[in-house]
Amino acid sequence: MDQLDIARWQFGITTVYHFIFVPITIGLSVLVAILETAYVRTGKEHYKRATKFWGKLFLINFALGVATGIVQEFQFGMAWSDYSRYVGDIFGAPLAIEGLLAFFLESTFLGLWIFGWDKLPRAVHAACMWAASIGTVLSAYFILAANSWMQHPVGYRINVETGRAELVDFPAVLTNPTTLVTFPHVVFAAFMTGAALMIGVAAWHLARHQHTDVMRPSLKLGAWFLLVASIGVVISGDVQAKIMTEQQPMKMAAAEALYDTVAPASFSIFTIGSLDGSEEVFSIRVPRLLSYLATGSWDGEVEGINDVQRDSEIAYGPGDYRPVVPVTYWSFRLMIGFGLLATAVAVLLLVLLRKPRPWLWKAAVWAIPLPILANSFGWIFTEMGRQPWVVHGLLRTADGVSPNVSAATIATSLTVFTLLYGALAVVELGLMAKYAKQGPSEEAETTERPVAFAY
Repeated sequence: MDQLDIARWQFGITTVYHFIFVPITIGLSVLVAILETAYVRTGKEHYKRATKFWGKLFLINFALGVATGIVQEFQFGMAWSDYSRYVGDIFGAPLAIEGLLAFFLESTFLGLWIFGWDKLPRAVHAACMWAASIGTVLSAYFILAANSWMQHPVGYRINVETGRAELVDFPAVLTNPTTLVTFPHVVFAAFMTGAALMIGVAAWHLARHQHTDVMRPSLKLGAWFLLVASIGVVISGDVQAKIMTEQQPMKMAAAEALYDTVAPASFSIFTIGSLDGSEEVFSIRVPRLLSYLATGSWDGEVEGINDVQRDSEIAYGPGDYRPVVPVTYWSFRLMIGFGLLATAVAVLLLVLLRKPRPWLWKAAVWAIPLPILANSFGWIFTEMGRQPWVVHGLLRTADGVSPNVSAATIATSLTVFTLLYGALAVVELGLMAKYAKQGPSEEAETTERPVAFAY
């Protein structure tokens, strides 16, 4: 592998690993806020115990999310200096606001929440968690605004002297249509992830008949939260698919392994293509479904890979503008498949919760990795489907890599990052397993000691 390949592997590994913790943090922050609000309104002690228990797991993930995010920033500057120089003027504003406003908002109120037990009034203490939760969501918005600019650049001009993109319309960046559809899709998916963790841990305890007064309502809350969030994911994903078809027709064509423009277009359940990725060999399809997903009409026309490739050569010059079709195709399906499985677990729990069976708790535990896998494959699809562009239509991925950093140097950093992430994974799993197995305390003591390390 050359310098570019190793740099892309490094980016993929650091990003996917970082995003394991982000959606769990976003989802759990809202769930913890809901539980504490229930405690404030009812005064029931089991809600307080639930709040403190799930709060511990939330704080562990928050800490690991911050740590992995810092590592991700370093690899940008080292392996992607030309990319950083090109987009720096655009990315600087939303990421600065994310750091100075959203992150400090969540960190400040999280500190008050950690050390404010039995010191702040109940309502004020609960409000601190709601404020921290709002901060996590705002952080996601500003980061997604930066990423959406890579998918659909707006509000910029190219300085021909410096060869950089320069910001001319910041509101246009924040209200980018791609941002407006991506944000709810990602946040609803994060809600599903936090809810799945709550379901899995609660089911583990219920299978052992432990802490039933806390775990049974937690599991019910998690199941309803996951189900409602999954509906939001489906609706926002439908809108996002139509925007994506308009802005990045090659990504939609690759997601369906659709090589030739057709109207109406069928949705591929399973497709086998040629080795060079130039044509379809065999497929199983649902008639007209792709036309509706892509255009909103059952008879709509959807461009194929070969036609988009031809148009791209006319617009940008000779080159191969196709992503890796098998990766794009299967990551799209795995994203949908794991998301549907998580939703099915929630529906099954809500239907059978009144008369649970032992196998139900065992099945529910496996809900934990499903949204995490769906999120990971979703981001793989988003980034791989945009290739060969790092900024769509403006900067190719090959032109964004650092010119003066050798393949050996990047390979060394990739090895170090992998080992570091392995160590972080051991810490994460150890802490999560320790506190998850302990369950909520019976006397509802302060959580300062176990969570101070995470903060």
